[in-house]
Amino acid sequence: MKSILIPFAVAMLLLTACSKDDNPINNPLDSVPVIQQTATYEVNFEDDLIYAEGLSHESLNSTNSAAIPLKLDIYSPVNQVENRPLFMFIHGGAFANGSKQQWAIRNIADYYASRGWVFASIDYRLLDDLGTVPTEWADFSTSLPAEYVGSFNAMYPAQRDAKAALRWIMANKDAYNINEDYITVGGASAGANTAKALAVSNADDFTAEISAAQDPTLPTTNLDQAYKIQTVIDFWGGEGVTDAFEAIYGIDLFDSNDPVLYKAHGTADPTVPFTSALELQDIYESIGVIMKLDTLIGVGHGDFNATLDGKSLEELAFDFIVEQQNLIVE
Repeated sequence: MKSILIPFAVAMLLLTACSKDDNPINNPLDSVPVIQQTATYEVNFEDDLIYAEGLSHESLNSTNSAAIPLKLDIYSPVNQVENRPLFMFIHGGAFANGSKQQWAIRNIADYYASRGWVFASIDYRLLDDLGTVPTEWADFSTSLPAEYVGSFNAMYPAQRDAKAALRWIMANKDAYNINEDYITVGGASAGANTAKALAVSNADDFTAEISAAQDPTLPTTNLDQAYKIQTVIDFWGGEGVTDAFEAIYGIDLFDSNDPVLYKAHGTADPTVPFTSALELQDIYESIGVIMKLDTLIGVGHGDFNATLDGKSLEELAFDFIVEQQNLIVE
């Protein structure tokens, strides 16, 4: 692994924007979801579904706190199919801003839902929400330059919420005809950072560090639900969350059981340097897990309109998911 402390502090300045399963999937053909090559279905949109609650403090970990609702949107195809793959997406924004309904995510959601996926876009607690942070996490943050502390401490509740969102979806999978063997998680920038940590962390990580006595909202987060992520989609994200976890707890979350990963990253990215993509590629080579890196020549940070060989980001990710999950395409 690359060194943690100094690169991590630099990465935080630049960030402006569970279970594991083996791959590829080898399930009987009659259990494999069938998706469409082109937009085929109308899309049903459900917004602001509450997936859990989380604490918001007056100041970091203060006793003066309130439980706030955590929400997600569901885009689902209007059809009678009872065997659908899932794609859960996490927005970016440096853990300080952003929304599950930004235009680019809505476009991605329509792309996938119109082809047969159930697509979920989630909100999570941001920097100003001052979510609960484990004591050891907060203590570690004091070693960082002051300008990084807020974003650093916001990463933990964001990760905790992302895990809760996926557990809620699993608790409601039958309502949406989701096949739990075909789960993709993805995101952009800070959201990709979070998606990777969601995919490579274990069930208790980012959950067990704070007890229900310390955080009475924990029972709202469907702790009885399990999930297996098969594929990760990373648009120009860093590794700040996994780096932080390793620095604080001494645990390298990456291992050979991690799901396969697709990454698109611009060579002119001034926010999360392209070198971070090459470092991640080295990590995946070292653990023996498939990672595809699409290099976007001359592209900066957050360009959802970027293309490669005439294909959009949605198409590039589509091809990777289909290949790795062995989906049936009509």
